This record gives sequence, structure tokens and C-alpha cells, in this order.
Amino acid sequence: MKKFINDPQQFVPEMLKGIALANPDTLRYVPAYNLIHRADAPNHNKVTIIQGSGSGHEPAHVMTVGRGMLDGACPGDVFAAPPLDFITETVKLLASDKGVLLLVNNYTGDRMAFEMAEEVAQADGIEVRTLFIDDDVSVKDSTYTVGRRGVAGNFFVMKAVGAAAENGADLDELVRIGEKVNSVTRTMGIALTACTPPAKGSPLFELGDDEIEIGVGIHGEPGRRRAKWMPATEVVDELLGAILPDLPFASGDRVAVMVNGLGGTPISELYLLYGIVHEKLTEQGITVGRNYVGDYCTSLDMAGASLTLVKLDDEIESLLAEPAEIAIRVF
Repeated sequence: MKKFINDPQQFVPEMLKGIALANPDTLRYVPAYNLIHRADAPNHNKVTIIQGSGSGHEPAHVMTVGRGMLDGACPGDVFAAPPLDFITETVKLLASDKGVLLLVNNYTGDRMAFEMAEEVAQADGIEVRTLFIDDDVSVKDSTYTVGRRGVAGNFFVMKAVGAAAENGADLDELVRIGEKVNSVTRTMGIALTACTPPAKGSPLFELGDDEIEIGVGIHGEPGRRRAKWMPATEVVDELLGAILPDLPFASGDRVAVMVNGLGGTPISELYLLYGIVHEKLTEQGITVGRNYVGDYCTSLDMAGASLTLVKLDDEIESLLAEPAEIAIRVF
């Protein structure tokens, strides 16, 4: 497998350095803790919002640091939770007088690291709260976690609490908003190929040329089942068939839709999927209020996609519509 890489052990630091160099006016890089943070952080007029997780899911989370979203992100190695000292030192460096909110995708390693970091920070007198994201409907328990996994739906939690923080919401209010968004967000993914971690140099798992993994996790964890390739319309039927009954979503609902690429899928295919999703939701009386198509939470170079639906109300839709200035740029 050919990749643009030097030393696999330096893959993450070199990536982070590149992100900082590409955004010199808005971002800062602290190599000791794999930390990317806003140049103006800490801002004592707002709650600090930090996300961690492993690397390999870019643009989540280091490329979503900026005004209106995260104040900092301190990822671990590819698909590995950040070490405890990365998180504790990040919290100390970025702590605001209004407190710190930690956003954590629900994986066992991430939960353990962030829960310990929360305890350390509180012992140091820093007001910290932790919010766990678990939007994946695919499986209840997986290789990496107890309970549901946190996947691409994390974007909507980051966006909503980030917007509210910019508007001056306190820590309790941010936790309320984040829990609310998480509670109405559902995601499921399908893989067409495996992904190849730089340090491994070979695919993380094997899929036959005519096979797909239905319900795959963003670290390549098994999903609900392995199946034969199927046309795109049937893929959408699989995803909607799992997501819609789970909340449930029903006729009359207004939703945000995300068709998220897993890293190796052309944008043309993602828009093809979105068109099918939009039409099928409309047929069921569900209105698409906002849409997001592209790579938001990936699995390195995995070919595949996930579908996320968020049930909107006036508060959530207003927060999602707030402006943000992050490292992901179209032009």
C-alpha cells in the first residue's frame, strides 16, 4: 500500500504540524501533547470545548478547531485514545474561567482516559464536565466499547455546543444542549473496503471484492453483518431501515442529513447517495432542513459512507446555522 509518509511513528505529528502551518493566524500546535488549539484560547468569556479521540478520523477533530466549534483537540495515535497527560495538560493550558467541556466519542479507551483526566482537573480546581457521544445504531456493544459507538454524529454535538459557547452559554447549558443533540442523532455506516493504518502498512481487515460490511465502525470494527455488494438504492434502504425506527423518525419530522465519506469514497458517490436519501425521506413525509455531504469523520482511506439523521427543532437548527471558522476550507 503506497502512502505519502516518512516514518509511520511521525505520521500524526507531521500531519498536525501541517495543519498549524496552513492556518497560522487561527491555530497553534503544541507538539508535546499533539495539541491543536485556537490561537485566542483560552478565552475567559466562554467555556472551553475540547475533543480528543484517536487520529485517523480527519477532519474530525483537529480540523474542526476554530471559532464556533472546538477550542482544542489532542488526538492520540491512529485509532488510539490520547494518553492521560495529553488530556490533562490540554485542559490546564486551555482552561477558561467559565469551565471546560470535554466531548468524548463512546469508546472504552477514550472514556477511561477522559474520565481520569476529568478527575485530575477537578482535583486541581478546574471546573470540568464530560459529555459522551453514542450515535451509532449499528451494534450495542463492539470490539472497542460498551454501549453504542460515537461516530459521525459527533459533528452535530460539536457544532451545537460550539455555537452556544460563542453566544455565552454556561457549562450546565452546554451539557444540556449536547445531551439533547446526542439524544436525537442516529448514524450507521457501510464499508466497501478496509482501511490501512500507516504503522501496519496493510489492510486492517479483509473484505472480498464482492463484499461489504454493514454497520462498520470507524476503526474497522465489525458491524451487523457482512453481505454481498448491492446497488446504492439498496444500501440506502439498509441504512434508513436501521436508523428511522431507532428514535423513531416519523412523518412530519424535520431533519438534518449527513452523508459522510469514510475517507476513500469520491464525493460524486456521496452526492448520489444523498439524492436517494433525500427522495426516500420525502416519500415518508420527513423534511430535510439541513444537509451535509462530504468527509466529516473518516476511517483513514476506507471506502464507504455513513448516514446520520438529526431530528431538528428550532433550538438545534438555529445552533447548526451559526457561523464557524475552522480549518476545513472550500476555497
